[in-house]
Amino acid sequence: MRKKNELLRALTLKDAVGVGLGAIIGAGIFVVTGVAAGVSGPAFIVGLIIAGVIASFNGLSSAQLAAVYPHSGGTYEYGYQLLSPSFGFSAGWMFLISKLSAAGVVAIGFGSYFHQLLPVASPMLISVVAVIFLTVVNLFGIKKAGLLNLVIVTFTLLSLLYLIFSGIPVVEKRNFTPFTPFGISGIAEAAALLFFAFTGYARIATLAEEVHHPEKTIPRAVIITILSAILLYAAVSVVAIGVVGAEQMAASTSPLQVVANALTTPAVSSVVTIGASTAMLGVLLSQILGISRMMLAMGRRNDLPPFFQKIHSRYKVPHLGILFTGLLILLLTLTGSFEFIVRAASFTILLYYSITNISALRQPRTDQRYGRVIPLLGLIGCLVMSVSLPLNVILVGVGLLIAGFLLRFLFHRIWNR
Repeated sequence: MRKKNELLRALTLKDAVGVGLGAIIGAGIFVVTGVAAGVSGPAFIVGLIIAGVIASFNGLSSAQLAAVYPHSGGTYEYGYQLLSPSFGFSAGWMFLISKLSAAGVVAIGFGSYFHQLLPVASPMLISVVAVIFLTVVNLFGIKKAGLLNLVIVTFTLLSLLYLIFSGIPVVEKRNFTPFTPFGISGIAEAAALLFFAFTGYARIATLAEEVHHPEKTIPRAVIITILSAILLYAAVSVVAIGVVGAEQMAASTSPLQVVANALTTPAVSSVVTIGASTAMLGVLLSQILGISRMMLAMGRRNDLPPFFQKIHSRYKVPHLGILFTGLLILLLTLTGSFEFIVRAASFTILLYYSITNISALRQPRTDQRYGRVIPLLGLIGCLVMSVSLPLNVILVGVGLLIAGFLLRFLFHRIWNR
């Protein structure tokens, strides 16, 4: 019999893969590919593969841990169980900072893209309506949110496949030369940029408490999600470079729209705009899912106010966490997310995955499905990328972490009396 304070295990393998793809396929493919092309030329495809491999190491570590600790919170839970409360809290707090800041940006991005399709209202109003709508959907249960996510992801995938098959016949080899105009350093920088395009797979682990047979489902879902994302991103990138070249991609904030505009396939430009809109919507939906579950996990240990651990008696969701998440994203959307927090999110997510890999290394040998080499390589990859970030980004990230510990101290003083 399910306990009163437990979530409903309703997500199947298909649902879990959908959540992972919905979290991954967003701004990364539609925006960051252009930035990566600017720093490495056509060789950003190599950087993409490197980023995907490092993400795979991290993903396998997450899957290995989630199979043993199938609870909401992901690395927050693993840090507490295998390292220390400080490590656990650091992971949870960094997750909240990075995902909340990203959610505000994604909501604004959705409003901008959707306005291009249907200018029925201002982009900001469209963004606000989207946040409210997705928050309400989340309140009615994980199954309904998962179904909506599958519909959104399907539209996004179909739009990208349409772009790929439309572009293949007009790919030109000359657009791939010179292949490495900025050398190895350019490829390394592109890999660091593109790594963040893969980080959504951890959402599956964060929702582990709502997955059927998590010990089997989560490892399979993570592997399927990452491999699918690598193949899709690689195909889109090769076609994009082959059609318009790296320079045109780098010159635009919407590189795939530039590619679509260069093609003559019927309605391809509109299809890509629809895909960009649904991709942003899918990421926003997964952010609300992940953030609210992290609040639930942290509320259970009084690292956040304990009312976040409350679960709705009928819909079996952390309703107060969902409402608070929606409110925060709404405020960030209306005010325009603070740029320094958004930049610091790149450091915070690397810290989060570093703790994931350290936790996997600390697991008993009997629980290490993929050995010690995988989490070790994942940890090295995260640390190398984190020290390559600008000093001001690192300092802001550290400052946000210190602020989190001060709040944690305050919460514990209030609720642990």
